[in-house]
Amino acid sequence: MRTMDLLGSVELLGRLSSVAIARAYVRMVLSQTGRGEADDVELLVGEVFANAVKYSESGSRPGGMVSVRVYDDGETIRIEVVDEGSTTSVPMIPAQADPLSESGRGLWLVRELSSAWGWTQTGTSRTVWFEMMTSSPLGSGTVG
Repeated sequence: MRTMDLLGSVELLGRLSSVAIARAYVRMVLSQTGRGEADDVELLVGEVFANAVKYSESGSRPGGMVSVRVYDDGETIRIEVVDEGSTTSVPMIPAQADPLSESGRGLWLVRELSSAWGWTQTGTSRTVWFEMMTSSPLGSGTVG
């Protein structure tokens, strides 16, 4: 099993307006550590964060929070989006993704663009994660 270094984490309000902040944070962390693969990672962070807001307790109750964690092992970037879970929904990819639909393609994109993805539920906390292979060497430093 490989060891992943935590490059940074941030906790944001569970609102759709926080999606842009989450994306900018991940781009900043990757930039400060010498990673150039930020475009696809940033896109997927936005999709997963928006899903956390739409489908978990984090987005349905006042003061709900969503965390974003950025990890790296020198070859792979791992992003974890942690929300407050849900008793009524679980992350799933629709059987068919309609290219003209304005929603329903987030996890489909995650599956198509990432090298691996998944989710776990622990008590009232749910983590959706994805990994992307990298081409540039790991820089130094942690952003918090």
